[in-house]
Amino acid sequence: MSNPSDTYRAFRGAIADFIHNPFHYQESESVRYFPDGLLILDNGQVQAIGDYQTLRSQYPHLEITDYSGKLILPGFIDLHIHCPQTEMIASYGEQLLEWLEKYVFPIEQKFQDPDYAATISSFFLDELLRNGTTTAVILTTIFPKSVDALFTAAKERNMRIIAGQMLMSRHAPDFLLNAPETAYEQTQSLIQKWHHQDRLLYAITPRFAPTSTPEELELAGSFSEYPDLYIHTHLSENIKEIAWIKQLFPQASDYLNVYEQFGLVTERSIFAHGIHLSDSELQRLSQSQSAIAFCPTSNLFLGSGLFNLHATQSQSSPIPVGLATDVGAGTSFSLLKTMGDAYKVLQLQGQSLSPFQAFYLSTLGAAQALHLADKIGNFEPGKEADFIIINPSATPLMKLRNQNQMPPENLSQLADQLFTLMILGDDRNIESTYILGNLS
Repeated sequence: MSNPSDTYRAFRGAIADFIHNPFHYQESESVRYFPDGLLILDNGQVQAIGDYQTLRSQYPHLEITDYSGKLILPGFIDLHIHCPQTEMIASYGEQLLEWLEKYVFPIEQKFQDPDYAATISSFFLDELLRNGTTTAVILTTIFPKSVDALFTAAKERNMRIIAGQMLMSRHAPDFLLNAPETAYEQTQSLIQKWHHQDRLLYAITPRFAPTSTPEELELAGSFSEYPDLYIHTHLSENIKEIAWIKQLFPQASDYLNVYEQFGLVTERSIFAHGIHLSDSELQRLSQSQSAIAFCPTSNLFLGSGLFNLHATQSQSSPIPVGLATDVGAGTSFSLLKTMGDAYKVLQLQGQSLSPFQAFYLSTLGAAQALHLADKIGNFEPGKEADFIIINPSATPLMKLRNQNQMPPENLSQLADQLFTLMILGDDRNIESTYILGNLS
């Protein structure tokens, strides 16, 4: 029989995670915090979490990786991001539809080249990890080899990602269009190749309703033999986009109804943006338990509008929500910076976003939106050990700001420190990222 020390690992530091939704519970009931904590892993899974002095005696022979003075948090989960747009992030001066034509479509053509796709996929995933993101819902291109490249790179890193081939059959340059029947056959092949391979999961991915014919949307909704596939697309991001939808789908009562007519609104659907939703659409999203990816840096950059987070978090009709960077309209791979912009988006609407709520939306809340809370999102025993080490004093300014709270002694001090991270923080604060207990 093997010695437990052969498979067990231990990490000491200030440890925080979430056990309840702080939008619906008192924050003191939602946050679990150990100022001097110990995280015990076994074969890449959480074995135990607790106070260092209490837990240490139960594992007296384990060597401990000591991160005292640092924060140990669950890995961040990015609910919506475009791998192909990595190279054209920070492209100037357009709103959504013009921006797609001018910048996005030309760069996606380059993913016909498998070598280019592999190079960008590797860079992209390394950038996520460098920013503390351990799970992401990712868009690719219409080219199957670009999907292969992303999944291959993620498998090499043991990352849990959700991705799929982009479906586009109209209203884009010819080099980005695919016949619906061809895309259907390619998607079938990719699902069989990648879905549930290691930690990889597949999403049916129409770019958005305007770039798919009704025939293609019908085919997208026909993968019922795979009940645990995800559906990932865009919804109500831009006013011009919504007007276009009314022209293209005059029989639909609203934008969401387009997807409803093709069976694409389910508990495993992830809709990016959802800025300009009617009360009826919000109610129907709640009933279906479809998720919304809140993309504040992208929404501000493209001038798309302000997402009404509080409308999605009512006790009577809640909608699952997670934060998303949406690179390349999003302006950073950092979910810390994304939290900061989310705070500002809510401030502009007279709403508030507490630091605990922001970090919840990037960890357990996102995991719940993806129906993966049994695997990731916090440090419950048995879950996959994806976590990050945060240095709250990574810059001179942050060291000055946090000089009296190292580590935070209580939830009030922790909230203050997390708030400085979401306003001042970025990739420099991510000291280490661990995937299944291994340093990435």
